[in-house]
Amino acid sequence: MADQIRSIARTRTWYFRGLRAAFSLPALILASAHVGFAGLAKEFGFSLAETMFMIGFVWALPANVVLVGAVASGATLWGAAFAVALSSVRLMPMVVSLIPELRAKQTRKWVLYLLSHCVAVTSWVIAMERIRKVPLDMRTAYYAGLGPTLVIVNTLLTGMVYVLVERLPPSIMAGLLFLTPIYFLISLWGSARERAGKVAMVLGVGLGPAFHVVVPQFDLLAAGLSGGFGAFLFHLFHKARQRQAA
Repeated sequence: MADQIRSIARTRTWYFRGLRAAFSLPALILASAHVGFAGLAKEFGFSLAETMFMIGFVWALPANVVLVGAVASGATLWGAAFAVALSSVRLMPMVVSLIPELRAKQTRKWVLYLLSHCVAVTSWVIAMERIRKVPLDMRTAYYAGLGPTLVIVNTLLTGMVYVLVERLPPSIMAGLLFLTPIYFLISLWGSARERAGKVAMVLGVGLGPAFHVVVPQFDLLAAGLSGGFGAFLFHLFHKARQRQAA
């Protein structure tokens, strides 16, 4: 009985540490971007319930922006779903890299499935920076405090801003929306463990404007694929040179 009480207290401690991590500078920047998204959604005619549903269930700000753009342009349901799916493919490597860090022997699969829904750039960056300092058996508790809190807080914040959006200047709303991609780029650059990751970002940023002129409807996809493929070739070349030097 005493061991069970200590285990519950320990789990609660790590849960609240994860929850506290959800109220950090990266989370604040993410929240500010959702302030901008609330104005975008309302401008394009989405209801309060629809806007909050998108945040809670799609849970990826770029994917939500893509969804709003697709619906506003008159795309079909399947076309909008396909566009959102393409924009969310980028999250799959994050899930693949994070979930093994959370898994312990006693971890149930359904817990990992639920927590994987909360994986996005902000929660991934925070978790990957701190998760290895968390005991293995407490990592799901820690991320359960971090990931779902970000989802719930930003869903409620978006709803509140949606109601008050008419009182905020449009220029401020637009500026807040662009804070997140800037922060994402800086965070991913700092957390890149291999040079190939930085090469991919440089190529993607550099090729984006060119593809926007050539293929404006597929510019992000083309820039991402080209940057990723170029980084992969760089990685192979770099490894080959290392083997030759050895």
